[in-house]
Amino acid sequence: MTTLAYPLARKRPVNLTLNEDLVRHARQLTNNLSGVVETLLTDFVDSELQRRRAQSQQVATTIALWNDFEERHGAFADEYSTL
Repeated sequence: MTTLAYPLARKRPVNLTLNEDLVRHARQLTNNLSGVVETLLTDFVDSELQRRRAQSQQVATTIALWNDFEERHGAFADEYSTL
């Protein structure tokens, strides 16, 4: 799932602080470490955005259900209100 990977987007160098041993091992596994990191970062961003959208939808659904319940049955506090 790489929906945010824009192949024509401008690239620029960035500084990262990474575990030296991990980078050494990764370089032994690929000759394009930047490409691997970009793919993993894209997957992370896509996943996180999807998670946040799902959470937002869940909150909206819960609010709608609660509002429907209150409209049908009234608020729990109504029987205790002194107003």
